[in-house]
Amino acid sequence: MGAGHSHGAPSQHAGGRYRRRLAGAFALTASFFVVELVAGLLSGSLALISDAGHMAADVVALGAALVATRIATRPDPSGRRTYGSYRAEVFASGLTVLIMLGVGLYVVVEAIGRLGDQPEVTSGVMLLVGFAGLLINVASMLLLRGGSKDSLNVRGAYFEVVADAAGSVGVMVAGLLIIVTGQPVWDVVVAVAIAMFVVVRAVALGRQVVAVLGQHAPAEINPEAVATELGGVAGVAAVHDLHLWALTSGMNVATAHLVAVDQADQNRVLEGARQVLRDRFGIAHATLQVEPADHDGCADLTW
Repeated sequence: MGAGHSHGAPSQHAGGRYRRRLAGAFALTASFFVVELVAGLLSGSLALISDAGHMAADVVALGAALVATRIATRPDPSGRRTYGSYRAEVFASGLTVLIMLGVGLYVVVEAIGRLGDQPEVTSGVMLLVGFAGLLINVASMLLLRGGSKDSLNVRGAYFEVVADAAGSVGVMVAGLLIIVTGQPVWDVVVAVAIAMFVVVRAVALGRQVVAVLGQHAPAEINPEAVATELGGVAGVAAVHDLHLWALTSGMNVATAHLVAVDQADQNRVLEGARQVLRDRFGIAHATLQVEPADHDGCADLTW
């Protein structure tokens, strides 16, 4: 019986490559949050206050993302974390989801409480601050856009910024509608629309976080296709106990048992299987076990 594992070079993981961009987005967002909160309180705009609340969530989420990238690359002196600390990024994304849901719920509750009221809203301030916020968010989006395709952690931060950009647009729309119609109710309507947009984004990101933590097969990899390709490797008679999951974004892992035909060269079987996983599915870290056809050691497994 033969067993082996393969892994690529220990290059910097996806989230770590974008740490400086995360830091830039964090600095921009934190600076503007103070401006928007003060403007919202002075103008009496719920849309502006709700967007400031979401901006505060961004500050926390971006800060958590930054800390997570640092933790993920930190060596483990205890030797207990055999997979390292890469999952810290996934937990940070989960925190982002909770923050986004919390902000969305708060805005909806606050909007319901304002129904029937006719508060004075300074629409000019809304337009000015909304436009400034849009510029800040667009700059942050440009910083994080590339990393959002490679890292779940960065994707969470990117979604936060996208939601904020939508919030800034909403604030400007609300300001214009109040000027045109003279009805401050548009402030509440737009605030609820912003909240719903944030919640939808949070749910989408939450599903991805749950998939990683639940050790589902990566979305871009079909387990049946992997089993078929491994079964086609020269010297392989059957494939069983195939497991596929993502440790964190861009770090997919696989384990499998390969039943070899009689007289097969187990080293060649291992190398052929590693090459299939690496070249066709992008799985650089795989632990494979080669078994002779008459081996029944897995028959007693109950899961």
